[in-house]
Formats: sequence, C-alpha cells, structure tokens
Amino acid sequence: MAFALRGLRGPAVVALAYTLVQLAVVVPGTGLGWDETVYVSQVSPHAPAAFFSAPRARGITYLVAPAVLLSSDPAVLRGYLAVLSGAGLFLSLAVWRPLLPARVLTVAGALFAGLWVTVLYGPQAMPNLWVAYGVLIAVGCFLRAAATGSRGALAGLAAAVCGVALMRPPDALWLVFALGVSALVVRRWRQPALLVALAAGALLGAAEWLVEAQLRYGGVVPRLRRASEIQGDLGWYPGALLDQLHALDGRTLCRPCGPEWRWPATGFWWFLVPLAVAAGLAVAVRRAAPAAREALVLAAVTGGVLAVPYLFLIGYAAPRFLLPAYVLLALPAAAGVAALAARGPVLLGALACVALGHLAVQYSVLDAAVDRSRATRAAFTRVADRLRAEGVRPPCVISGHEAVRVAYRLGCSSRQVGGHDHSLTGRALRAAARQRPVAVLVAEGHPVPAYARDWRRLPLDPLPGLGAYRAHVAPMPPFSSTGVNTTFERPPRTVPRVGD
Repeated sequence: MAFALRGLRGPAVVALAYTLVQLAVVVPGTGLGWDETVYVSQVSPHAPAAFFSAPRARGITYLVAPAVLLSSDPAVLRGYLAVLSGAGLFLSLAVWRPLLPARVLTVAGALFAGLWVTVLYGPQAMPNLWVAYGVLIAVGCFLRAAATGSRGALAGLAAAVCGVALMRPPDALWLVFALGVSALVVRRWRQPALLVALAAGALLGAAEWLVEAQLRYGGVVPRLRRASEIQGDLGWYPGALLDQLHALDGRTLCRPCGPEWRWPATGFWWFLVPLAVAAGLAVAVRRAAPAAREALVLAAVTGGVLAVPYLFLIGYAAPRFLLPAYVLLALPAAAGVAALAARGPVLLGALACVALGHLAVQYSVLDAAVDRSRATRAAFTRVADRLRAEGVRPPCVISGHEAVRVAYRLGCSSRQVGGHDHSLTGRALRAAARQRPVAVLVAEGHPVPAYARDWRRLPLDPLPGLGAYRAHVAPMPPFSSTGVNTTFERPPRTVPRVGD
C-alpha cells in the first residue's frame, strides 16, 4: 500500500495544481454559458427549466444538482466543480497505477491538465470533461479486469461506462465499440464478463435517455433523427478536422469556423501529439512489459476511435468535444516524452523549453477565454437588471435571441415561437402577456416579430456576439397572485408544430 501511495504522489500533485489553477484563474467572475444554463436550469429552484433538446443527456445536471440547489451563485457551482474535477483527474489516473509507471501517469496528467480547454471546462457545467474521466477509468478497468478477472475491476468498468452513457450516450457507444471490438480481436480478452460489463454499463447509463426518447419523441430513432437535425445533420464532414484545429485559438464553438486561422501558434501542439504518441508506442514495443505495452496501445486506439465522430462526422467544431480523446492519447504521448527526457540533459532541456512555450500559449488562450466569459456575464447581468427595473419579473416569459440566459437571470421562463426549441405560437405568447410580463429580445438587424410590433421598444446594452440589442416588452396589466397558469412555466413534453 505504501508503494502504491508513493506512486500516486505525482498524479496527486498534478491534480492539486489543476484544481488551484481553476480556482485562481477561471472561477472568479465567470458566468454560465448558454449550454450550462440549460443544464443547470433543469434542477435550479431559481428559474423554470429551459428547453432540453434531443441531443442532450441529463448526467451533468445530476452532477451539478447539489451545488445548484445550495446556491444560485455561479461561483459556488464553479468552486464545487473545480474541486470535483481535480479529484476526478486523480482518481482516473490512479486506476492506471498497476498498469503504467508513476512517471508516465504524472506526465500524462500534466499534459492533459495543461491544455487551456481542460482548465476552462474543469469548473463548467458541461459533460465532456466527465466523459474524458469516464473513458480513462473504463479503459484502465477493462485492462485490469482482462488481466486478473477482478470483480472490482469489472464493476469499475461497468460503472465508468454507465457514467459516460449518462453524460453523453453517443460517446458511450463509440467507447463500447472500441473496447468490444478489442475484446473480440485479442484472444486473451475474449472474456464474456468483459462484454457483459460493457453492455450492462451502457444500458444502465442510457436508460433515462432511452425512456425519455420514447416518451417525448416516440422512440429512439425519432430522437436520433431530431438530434441529427439540431446538430446540422450528421454525416461525412472531413472539413471538421480543420475546424477543430482552428478552434484551438480559443473559440469554444465554431459553427462554422470559417477559413481564417487567427492564431496558428495555438495549434502547434496538435502536430506534436502524433509524434509523441508514435514515440511512446515505439518505446513500449521495444522495452515495456507486455501489460504496459497493451495498455498504451489500447489507450491510443480507443482515443483515436473517440475522436472520429468529432473530426469527420459533424459539421462544426468545439474543442471540448475532443477531451476524451486527448486524455487517452496523453498516456502514450507521456511515455514518449518520458523516454525522450531520459536520453540526457540536452534533450531534457529542449523538452523543458518546448513545454514552457506550450504552457505560455495555452494560458494566453485561457486568459482571453476567461476574459470573454467575464465580459459576457457582465453584459447579461446589465440586460437582466434593465428588464427587471422595467417590471419584467417572475412569473414572466422571455423569448427571442439569447432568451435562455436572460430568462435564467430573471427567474423567467424561456420560450420560443420558432427554431429547434419552439414550444408555442406568437398568438399564445400574446395571450400569455395578459397574465404575466413578457419580453421578446431582438438583435440588431433582425426584424421584430409580427406579434410584438406594437410592444414597447427598450434599447439594451450590446451583448457579445450580437452587438446592439433591444427588447420589445408587452404592455403590463396589473397582475395578481391568483389566476396565473403555472403550467405555462415549463415547455410541454412533446415538440409542437410551428405556429404563427
């Protein structure tokens, strides 16, 4: 036990540093993004739940529920997730301690935790980082169960796959595919218990998503079809690889990225990853013990499989999508880096210089992303304060551009008359205005909806990405605490047709 603890000191230091950087750099002053607001609103007592679209799963909502129920302050949620993500990094690396040397795990943890996207999303209510931890634990438990038949490792494998499926069912499908095929190809891994653990974990984790698919969409296939429509029709998009490369300059979502690459230096490390992975696999083949060799090869293969849908099958890019691939590829890359560092002080010094330059670029990107988040939070706060001062208060309804984030800050419902989350007609929105405050948000250059043309125009402060901004506020009759239709607060369980 003492040896095992000593072997985990390096990963523990990396996980602690990762947590402290989040608490110091990302947590202070940052607000909830659009996706975060959707997830958080599902359990928040502060505001009605926002529309929950077909591609989403509720795993991250369950994870953030304790902090959200405790406080509506984003800093509380951010701090909670920062500590939890540091613990998750340590736990997922610790699973690999019997398989790989401590120095490789330490370097792998540092490589992964040193990326701006890993630090930025550590304290965010988004599922991708937790999928990364889940796949790292799943592959480690798979290898340990295959080698020893340990019931604990099998339970860990099923639990990790369950967690991934709970967060993002499609990622769990790719993970099960990679590990299932590996179990069938490698003779020593042809163990029914492994396949049972994979299937059981995936089905248990996806159960809620499957039930919701049946209740809300009429089945799994209609939900998948609807999810594909919302994501821009999934298919063959080889240009997504270039979009992901361009997004490394700090854009959290490229839809689309466009041909320009604003800061090419931010993608330099991408070209080093295949070289480091290849070096690590070459060293493993020549020198490593069979168990370590298998571990590094399976990590590289599974990481590559998990990257496929986001590099080739989706028409837009977000750096967070590749976190599960990055964390697995970090293991063979770390083995390659560690082998190069052991060749002498000259090469070690060169690697140190490259690492320092890499960190400087990563934290420059991180700093810019955090500044944008703080500016966005301040802008939305000003908009919400202005609307509140004009009498838009609960129970109220917000529609239009960026309705989700504004509504959440006001404690209002967010409802739309068009788009993917349309849930009522313009006529219904005008009818609602006779019972409660209603405002429609319109970005400059967009027409005022016909149903709101006679409503009071209220100029608002510009919002990041939308520029000039205004609200059209419905006339406000005297409201009473009785006679309000509280069922209006949540979108209907079925997706209605577009109305007028």
